[in-house]
Amino acid sequence: MTVAASRIPSSFRDPSGFLFKEDGTLYRQINRVYREHYEYFIESGLYKRLVEEKLLISHEEISKEQNGAFKIIKPDIIPFISYPYEWCFGQLKDAALTTLNIQKIALEYGMSLKDASAYNIQFLNGKPILIDTLSFEKYVEGEPWVAYRQFCQHFLAPLALMALTDARLNQLARVYIDGIPLDMASRLLPLKSWVKFSLLSHIHFHAKSQKHFADKQVNVKLRKLSKVSLLGIIDNLENAIKALHWRPEETEWADYYDYTNYSSTSFEHKKSIISNYLERINPKTVWDLGANTGIFSRIASKKAIPTLSFDIDPAAVEKNYIECRKHGETNILPLLLDLTNPSPSIGWANEERASLVERGPADMVFALALIHHLAISNNLPFDKIASFLSKICRFLVIEFVPKNDSQVQRLLRSREDIFTDYDQEHFESALSNYFLILDYIKIEHSERTLYLMEKQNLNNSEAIKQ
Repeated sequence: MTVAASRIPSSFRDPSGFLFKEDGTLYRQINRVYREHYEYFIESGLYKRLVEEKLLISHEEISKEQNGAFKIIKPDIIPFISYPYEWCFGQLKDAALTTLNIQKIALEYGMSLKDASAYNIQFLNGKPILIDTLSFEKYVEGEPWVAYRQFCQHFLAPLALMALTDARLNQLARVYIDGIPLDMASRLLPLKSWVKFSLLSHIHFHAKSQKHFADKQVNVKLRKLSKVSLLGIIDNLENAIKALHWRPEETEWADYYDYTNYSSTSFEHKKSIISNYLERINPKTVWDLGANTGIFSRIASKKAIPTLSFDIDPAAVEKNYIECRKHGETNILPLLLDLTNPSPSIGWANEERASLVERGPADMVFALALIHHLAISNNLPFDKIASFLSKICRFLVIEFVPKNDSQVQRLLRSREDIFTDYDQEHFESALSNYFLILDYIKIEHSERTLYLMEKQNLNNSEAIKQ
């Protein structure tokens, strides 16, 4: 590495190699200790097979044997790195099945996954894909699957909890970065999970076994496991995952547009304004905050703009993801996000997993029908909202919803109206401290207004209202 190179903070645990950036380009160093496994990985045809089936990102070999490295490779780029606690049930399930599929294919070529971390899976063009080229090692007959426990903690346990207890329990992954402890999962799962053989063996008995052997020395070399038995375990895990289902129930947010006060004319006018703003700015990326089931996200995605479709409601995100899979929509990535508590930097030294802000900014952010929820439901001052939005985008499409709007009145029914500054004048004043107002249009048959704004900086020209 040169002086301009820097290691990626999340890539330090694997002795086989690490990721680094040099002059803005991402590379992976393969250490000499991994040489035998890497050469077999390539020569066996496993790499070619996985790349062809779009199960593994491809890479380009850049150099050999330099600065203590066996090789330097340049992997394909994932546009946005997301984390398991930001995925809905369907995404985590697809990621789990992809991991098991990769393991079965690897065994065909005499290799095995040494890692089964959910963080090694990302979503590219709407589908899960493995991003860690160094996750494979040569398979040795009789040895158990070294990544079995990790798979159960990263995939099976959270999926079982989401399906059988509460879909929001995937947020435990924010606390337990190395996977949900199986003893905890065992205690949180309902009694009916004990009659499901796969969960009984892979979670409940597995948890008891971990506790029993926690303070005992175990000679793993004595525990022989044939390849047939190993494949049987993989098949059993696969069946267990496939048998888990979560159907999103009706919620306030998943069915929001069934009860909105928009007329069909207003709704179409709003879509038209957003479409025109997109054509005017032509952003490279869009983040849709409070996207619900992604209706407005799809306006951007249909223009071939990569779009992150965020929402706080697991049911809304699940419905969005199901819609994406159904129609083969590859430009939308639905994700879970609580804007009042966005994904933080976590892990060792608070650097292993980047915060939402660190993974930005987006070219454009949508904040549609959102401001009243933040300001009234969560007591967030306009200035705080504006400051945060300025950190994550260059251009902003934001909707102001006045107090006389029925949705705002609904929020105020159960609380005292202490929001004396909640009006359009204070809204514009607060946002203008961070953004230039380029345009604003009142939505037809509505009291709501859509704004197009640009983050202020030294290169901004004077705003022009049209």
